[in-house]
Amino acid sequence: MTVTTTSSGSNPQKTLLIVAGVIIVALLALNVYLWVNKNSQSKQNDQLSEKLDETEKVRAELEKEYYQALTDLEAMKGSNAELNALIEQKEVELTNQKNQIEGLLRNKGDLSKARQQITSLNAKVEQYLAEINQLRQQNEQLATENTQLSGQNQELSSTLESERQTNQQLSSTQAQLQTEKEELEKTKENLSRKVNAASVVKVNDLAVTGLDAKNKKTRKSKNTLALNICFNTVVNEVAEPGVELFLIRLILPSGETMALDELGSGAFVNNANGEQLRYTRAKEADYQNNVAKVCADWKPGQAFPEGQYKLEVYNKGYLAGTTSFSLN
Repeated sequence: MTVTTTSSGSNPQKTLLIVAGVIIVALLALNVYLWVNKNSQSKQNDQLSEKLDETEKVRAELEKEYYQALTDLEAMKGSNAELNALIEQKEVELTNQKNQIEGLLRNKGDLSKARQQITSLNAKVEQYLAEINQLRQQNEQLATENTQLSGQNQELSSTLESERQTNQQLSSTQAQLQTEKEELEKTKENLSRKVNAASVVKVNDLAVTGLDAKNKKTRKSKNTLALNICFNTVVNEVAEPGVELFLIRLILPSGETMALDELGSGAFVNNANGEQLRYTRAKEADYQNNVAKVCADWKPGQAFPEGQYKLEVYNKGYLAGTTSFSLN
């Protein structure tokens, strides 16, 4: 009787072991399938991300070359109306070619053809500059000859009236040149601002954390003694690698900027509209055309009012990122 009871009890145990083994094998197969599927999707996402990054890089290169070309052409302008008209015609041609390249990037995504067009654009710029420089040298030579003839005519003139008229003419010419010079300086300044704006390092993922006396996180205004401000830099191929200066503005619920000169606060000009603004503190970061986390603390030694705050980060005088937070 004892032997019979032991033998019949072992069959359910064997069945249970077989079922468990089948379940384990099925789970392992499912895990393998999910792992293979995840890797495939990850590779597809990486390929798409690389294509988008390369497109943005080509677009940034196009913007840099285009504005630099305009700057070089504007620098060639002077008092000769015919030469200035030729320069303006070349600028229109460059703009048309830039629009064609942007169409390639926007509609077809043909990066190879877009890069060929950028190379062609650079070649045209060199050709334009050479042609304009040759014409300008010819004009300068003619101007020199005219000056020599004018000098000879002045020597032949013996009356005070002739000298007075000559002086008036020179004075008028000088005023005209001064006006043209000021206009050229303004144009160069505007183009320089555009190039500068294209190299602004944007930031995202802005986060502000309140800290109490024990350096623990808090949202209570009465317990907050300091703020920890962090953000990530965004890749900009136009920007030169090196130290970048970020200006942080902490705007109180009252609308005023929280600033203490003894803690490094100051003022700057908003290049977007020429307005002078106060900033809370400055933060330098080593930027190498990559995504980098930048953090800064603000401990003013005074109470933080309750309410909604606004945080703004500026780079090269332009707004690079903004967010808001509240202390209750």
